[in-house]
Amino acid sequence: MDNILTPKEIVAQLDNYIIGQDDAKKAVAIALYNRYRRMQVPKKLQQEITPKNLMMIGPTGVGKTEIARRLAKVVKAPFVKVEATKFTEVGYVGRDVESMVRDLVDVAVTMEEKEKFDEIRPEVRRDVDKKLVKLLVPGIKKERRQENNNMDFMSMLNNLQNSSNLQDALGGQNNNDDDPDSNADVTDEVRDQRLSVKEQLDKGLLEDHEVTIKVEESRKVNPMNDQMAQMGLDMGGMMDSLMPKKMITRTLTVSEARELLIQQESQKRVDHDEIYQSAIERTQNNGIIFIDEFDKIAAGSKKNSGEVSREGVQRDILPIVEGSQINTKYGAVNTDHILFIASGAFAESKPSDLIAELQGRFPIRVELQDLTEEDFIQILTKPDNALTKQYVALTRADGIHLTFTKESVEEIAKIAFNLNNTNQNIGARRLATVLEKILADILYEGPDMQMGDITITREYVKEQVGKIADDQDLSRYIL
Repeated sequence: MDNILTPKEIVAQLDNYIIGQDDAKKAVAIALYNRYRRMQVPKKLQQEITPKNLMMIGPTGVGKTEIARRLAKVVKAPFVKVEATKFTEVGYVGRDVESMVRDLVDVAVTMEEKEKFDEIRPEVRRDVDKKLVKLLVPGIKKERRQENNNMDFMSMLNNLQNSSNLQDALGGQNNNDDDPDSNADVTDEVRDQRLSVKEQLDKGLLEDHEVTIKVEESRKVNPMNDQMAQMGLDMGGMMDSLMPKKMITRTLTVSEARELLIQQESQKRVDHDEIYQSAIERTQNNGIIFIDEFDKIAAGSKKNSGEVSREGVQRDILPIVEGSQINTKYGAVNTDHILFIASGAFAESKPSDLIAELQGRFPIRVELQDLTEEDFIQILTKPDNALTKQYVALTRADGIHLTFTKESVEEIAKIAFNLNNTNQNIGARRLATVLEKILADILYEGPDMQMGDITITREYVKEQVGKIADDQDLSRYIL
C-alpha cells in the first residue's frame, strides 16, 4: 500500500464526497488502516490476523454504497459491488457466489495493467509517433513478386513445422507488417517530408488530421466464455493463443490513432504473467467486496418453501467470507484477507436473522442515520461532486451561467425532506428527482436559446414543483 493514509486522513478524504455518517466513515477508515498494521507484524502472525468485516445498516440513499466506493478510490484498492439477490444457492440457475471474487481479480488486473502501461508510456509514445510519421508520409510501395510470395508460403510451412504455437506460426510471415516501410522505398524526398511532419506532430498541429492504421480486431463477446470463467477457465484467451489475430483497417484522427496504437503496443511489451501475479496479490491483500441488499438473503419472517433458500445462499457465501481458495482464469486466489462490507436496510429482517456463522464474520456493525433537511443542504452544495455543481457544469455547455441562491437550495432541501417523510424514504436520491423537475425547461430549451445568466430562486423552485410536492397523490408518481 503506497502513500498510506491514517484513519483521520481517510475520513477527511471521504468528507469531500459524503455528508454526515461519521460513525460509518470512522469504522471503514479503521478497517482499512488495520490492513497496513497487519503488514507490519511478523509474517507468522500476519496469517492469523483476519480483516474485521463490516455490516452497514440503514435505509436506501443515505450513503452506504458511496462510502464503500469512495473508500476504494481513496486507497486505490480493487473494489466490486455485488447484489446478494443475484446469487442463488448451488444447484439453481443464477450467479455463482464465487464470481464476485473473479470479478474482483478482473478489476485488479485492469489496475495493474494501467500502472504498467503508465510506466512505459513515454517510451511507447515515442515509438508510436515514429510510426505515425511513416503512416502520414508513406514510402513508395514496391511491387510484390511471385517468387516472394512463394518464399512467404515456404516460410509459413517452416514456421508450422518448427512452432508449437499456431498464432506464431501463421503470424511469422507477417512480422514486418507492423512496420509501414516493410514493403516500401524511402527516398530523400520522403525523408524530408517526414522531418517536416515530425516537427508538426511534436508541436501538436496534426492531432485532428486523419490517418489510416491497422489494428487487431476486438474480441467478440461470447456468453460461453462467461460460463467457463465461472469455473476459472479462460476459453477466450486459449482460443486467442491458437488462432491468428485478425487485423482490421480503421481511419481515425491522429490523437485517436495514437491512443489505440499505444494501447496495442503496450500490450505487447508488458509481462502479463507478472501482471496477473501482482493482481492476485493485490486482490488478496487489498481487495474490497461490497455486498448490497444483504438483508434480502436473511430469512426473517418470510420463509416460503417455493423460493430458493435464502439460507442456502448464506451458506454458499460463508466459506468465501471465512477464507477459501477460489480458482480464477489468472490463478488461485485466497480470500482470507479480502475485506467484505455488507449493506442492507434490514427493514423487514434483522442481522440476527442471518445464520450465526455469517453473523460472526461481520463483527463491526454500523447504523447509518436518516438524512436531515440540513444534511440535504450540505449535500447540494458542499461535496466536490454536489448536484448543483454538476448542473452548473452541464448547462455551461449551452452557454448558460446557472446560479442557485441560498434560499433556493434551502427550499429544494425542504421539499426533498418532506417528500421522503410523506412518501417512501429514498434518501439523497430524492434530490436528483426534484432537481431534474425544477430544471426540466432550462435543460430542454438551453441548446436552442441564448439564455445567458439564469438564477434559480426560491420562487422559481416553488413555481416548478411546489404544487406537485403539496399534492400527496401527485407527488407519489412524479417526485
